[in-house]
Amino acid sequence: MTPHFTLAELTATNHRTLDNTPNEAETANLQRLAEFLEQVKEALDGKPIMVNSAFRSKAVNDAVGSRDSSQHRVGVACDFRVPGMTPDEVVRAIMASGLEYDQIIREFDAWTHISISNTVNTPPRKQALIIDKAGTRMFA
Repeated sequence: MTPHFTLAELTATNHRTLDNTPNEAETANLQRLAEFLEQVKEALDGKPIMVNSAFRSKAVNDAVGSRDSSQHRVGVACDFRVPGMTPDEVVRAIMASGLEYDQIIREFDAWTHISISNTVNTPPRKQALIIDKAGTRMFA
C-alpha cells in the first residue's frame, strides 16, 4: 500500500479462523489510511508505528466486542503503539502536527487510536479523547 504499511499489516487479526478480507470500498479506505499513517510517522520523527488493529470485518469486530459503528469496520481507523513514546506523547505530537485526523484517542493508556474521515468528502472532526476505565472524555 505504502512504503511502511502493507495490506496484510492493516488486516491482521488474532482471530485467525475469522475472515478479515476487506471489500473494494474498504480496501480503498485502507489505502487512504495507509497514506495518512505515513504522515503520522513523519510527524513522529520517523519512529516505528506498531499496528495493533486496523480493519475489522463484522465477524472480527463482533469477536472483539466493538460496536458496528466503529471506524475500524470501514477501514479508516488504526490502533497502534510507538516504541519509546507514551500514548499521551503520541496524542500530543499528532495534535501539534496539524494533521487532519478525524479522531485521536488515548485508549487505556496502552495504545493510541487514530482515524480519518469515513469518506473523502467528509471533513475531519479533529476529536481528541481519552477512553479508560473511568469512561470517555476529552483529551486535555
